[in-house]
Amino acid sequence: MDQLSKSKDAPKKIAHIGIAVKNLHDSINFYTDLLGLTLERVEEVASEQVRVAFLKIGESRIELLEPLSNESPIYRFIHKKGEGIHHIALEVNNINDRLANLKSNGIQLINEQAKEGADNAQIAFLHPKSTNGVLFELCQHQNKE
Repeated sequence: MDQLSKSKDAPKKIAHIGIAVKNLHDSINFYTDLLGLTLERVEEVASEQVRVAFLKIGESRIELLEPLSNESPIYRFIHKKGEGIHHIALEVNNINDRLANLKSNGIQLINEQAKEGADNAQIAFLHPKSTNGVLFELCQHQNKE
């Protein structure tokens, strides 16, 4: 087992749970008004063609994802499966080294190198075919240790 597989470099926490929604405004109202969560911010991620809302819950967040076009992966997800949980994001260190390690251990990657994502993070996705049907996002925040 190589260095990245040891527990000292395990993911730090669940960074967020991504939920695909058709209408961000309506969804935000449910999470803030009825569940009592705090809306931190809304931003657009051009590379993924989505508008994202971050809602704080403990040390983690819920990330609501609204597609901005028919070309968005979130649009395709909603069209195929409906609204709901899209992915689980894990906060990690050394994201590109971790991706190389996962690939060398037979894990199918959607992104072989990290790319710019929401919340000033470098992100990459692991293919659900290699992760028991769960879409995992690895994220490394540049402004955090």
